[in-house]
Amino acid sequence: MTAYATKTQMVERFGEQELIELTDRDGSTGAIVDEVLDAALADAAADIDGYLGGRYPLPLAVVPRVLNRHACDLARYYLYDNRLEDSHPAARRYNASIRLLEQVSKGIVQLGLDAQGEELETHDQAEMQSQPSVFSREQSKGFI
Repeated sequence: MTAYATKTQMVERFGEQELIELTDRDGSTGAIVDEVLDAALADAAADIDGYLGGRYPLPLAVVPRVLNRHACDLARYYLYDNRLEDSHPAARRYNASIRLLEQVSKGIVQLGLDAQGEELETHDQAEMQSQPSVFSREQSKGFI
């Protein structure tokens, strides 16, 4: 199973205090309980693999940044463990993540990966062209 997100990334996105509140369920440690967080991250990864499995070979060679963000959102939602109203930001982000994964599984949204699950190389570069100057010292015959 691919690791789409880490504890450090979860802390960066949601803050240590929220993760302590969500993982230290009985309040006995006063710290992030790694086993609880790891289980939520594993559940998120399993869901993502379920949606990607039909389109990409797993495990992915490269994890696109978009999947990292959605893995964090899914894991956070799972940590709330059915204690959320539908209007809560974590619930809305979870629903958005599921919609994106459904679109990826249907081929509507691409992750920028080739058939082997590696990032595609692009050669798209901006190129600017312009017409030559209309007025220049050489064309002004000494007027400028």
